[in-house]
Amino acid sequence: MRKLFIGTLVCLFTFGAAAVYGDDAPEVAAHGAILMEALSGRVLWEKNAHEPMAMASTTKIMTAVLALEQGNMDDVVTVSGLAAAAPRVKMYLQAGEEISLGNLLYALMLQSSNDAAVAIAEHISSNVEAFCAAMTQKAHEIGAANTIFKTPNGLDAENHQSTAYDMAVMTRYALSNTMFLEIINTTSRQAVSSRTTYNISNKNRLLYEYEGANGVKTGYTGKAGHCFVGAAKREDMQLISVVFASGWGQRGREQKWADTKVILNYGFNEFDNRMIIEGGAAAGEMAVARSRMDGMAVHYGDGIILPVRNGDEITVVPQYPAEMKAPIAQNQPVGEGHVYISGEYFTAVPILAGDTAVRHDLKTSMEKVLREFLRLGSNAPVELVLPEF
Repeated sequence: MRKLFIGTLVCLFTFGAAAVYGDDAPEVAAHGAILMEALSGRVLWEKNAHEPMAMASTTKIMTAVLALEQGNMDDVVTVSGLAAAAPRVKMYLQAGEEISLGNLLYALMLQSSNDAAVAIAEHISSNVEAFCAAMTQKAHEIGAANTIFKTPNGLDAENHQSTAYDMAVMTRYALSNTMFLEIINTTSRQAVSSRTTYNISNKNRLLYEYEGANGVKTGYTGKAGHCFVGAAKREDMQLISVVFASGWGQRGREQKWADTKVILNYGFNEFDNRMIIEGGAAAGEMAVARSRMDGMAVHYGDGIILPVRNGDEITVVPQYPAEMKAPIAQNQPVGEGHVYISGEYFTAVPILAGDTAVRHDLKTSMEKVLREFLRLGSNAPVELVLPEF
């Protein structure tokens, strides 16, 4: 049985003791909320983040993702009667009108047009129901396991639900799409259709009111209340915030912005991105059997950067075999470095072989001699199968 080497527990960052979220943890009106760092996916703060709730037009984040991945910005979309009949907020598209998918996406994300959402859904899939099923499947594939989509625009429907955590996961995925990022940061756009020209303006106040803001989407229904998925980047830190049910009426409309700013401020004030492991950094040594090489160094294959704050203890435990048999290829995965934050497992980083180890034992030596002997006088390849020694 192969023995596993568990390396010395490595304390990379140890700071003074603090409460779970610190003395300056956000206090918000939102019923469900979360703060996530986009590069690592680390959750920095949360409130009822795994409770399923209605999410209103934040739904449109996934509508846009699916359209960008399965459609083309230049696709011509013919508006159906169903799309034209969608309730406000809307572009007031008309049945039979032709417009590009790209223009519909700008209307979808900048001013939350419900008719654009239906037109997109019908263009990408055979019907709205099929599109919502594809949205749900995509959400589950990327880790948003508690999300169910029943509408492409976020209007209230039975079992149409997500969680603050899932919405942050979906937004993190969406922000990796450069066209999505370009769309949500556009302040205004003229969209020309076969019937008219639409003037589209971005309704996301965060873009104009918060330093580094670069997203994402507002939402409101009678069931969901005022919701908002925000994003902001300062230097090398990209944060994602989600607030569900910040309130209703004018008070709730204003509260979602206040909640979002409090949450983002907490992230930027309390956390700094730190290099925890550099790619290629030494992880230890491993013995090598059946080779002229007695052992080799092993190293971390990937670097990892984490947002770190006062009170965090980041540790890395390298785990790999104490010994492996040759042949071993350079950079072959041989184990993992397990990363813990204050004792809780967070992620794993691959550990790779630092060199190539050619097999060299009695069996391979005999094969080499016999192969050379039999090769004399013949160019035909010789295959030998000898017993294991």
